[in-house]
Amino acid sequence: MDYYPIPKGNSGMEKTFGDFITNFPPDHDSLELSFTPTSERIRHLWRNQRLSAHFIADYFVNFLPLDKDDPVEERRIKEAKGAISYVANELLENAMKFNLEDADCKVRFGIHFLDGSDIIAVMFATNSINRFGAEKFQQFIQELLESDPEEFYIRQVEASAEDPDTKISGLGFLTMINDYQAKLGWQFEPVAPDSEISIVTAMVQIAL
Repeated sequence: MDYYPIPKGNSGMEKTFGDFITNFPPDHDSLELSFTPTSERIRHLWRNQRLSAHFIADYFVNFLPLDKDDPVEERRIKEAKGAISYVANELLENAMKFNLEDADCKVRFGIHFLDGSDIIAVMFATNSINRFGAEKFQQFIQELLESDPEEFYIRQVEASAEDPDTKISGLGFLTMINDYQAKLGWQFEPVAPDSEISIVTAMVQIAL
C-alpha cells in the first residue's frame, strides 16, 4: 500500500525500528485517547479491569464491513474483537508501566483502520522514557527483529522464570507476532535537543 512508509535508520537522535507508519491516509476511521498516568484510578482501571481495551474493541468492530448474522463472519468479528482487545491492553499497560511520572508527559493511545486487500487495524501507544531505559529497550527490539519469534518467546519465558523481576521480557510483543501475525514498529524521539528523555511510540499492525 502506498501509504505504508516504513523509514529505516535515524534522523539526529530520532530512531525508528521495524514496520512503522509515519503518515496515514486522510480518509479513514480512527480514535486517539490520552491518559494522565499519575492517576491511580487510571492505573487501577488498566491493571485490573481492562475496560478501556474492551470498549475500544467493541466500538471499532462496528466499522468492519461484516455481517453479524453470517456464522462465518460472526466468528471473524469475535476474533477481531479478541485481537484488538489484547493488543490495546498490552500496549497501554506497557506505556503506563514504563512512563516516567516526573516527565510530565501523558500516555497516548490510538487506533486506525486502513482498508485495502485486507482490513488493517493499526494501534499505537506513546510514553516517556529515560536514556538508560531507551537504550535497553532498543537492544531488546534489535534482538527481537533479528530472532525467530517462536524461539525468542521460549528464551524470554525461561529468562522470566529465572528472574521474575526482569523489566523487559517482551512476551506481549512476541505473543502479538506468534498468535496474531502482527507487524511491529517503534519510534524514539527526544522531547528536546540533547534531552535525556525521549518519547517512545510502539505500533502494532494486525490484519482483521
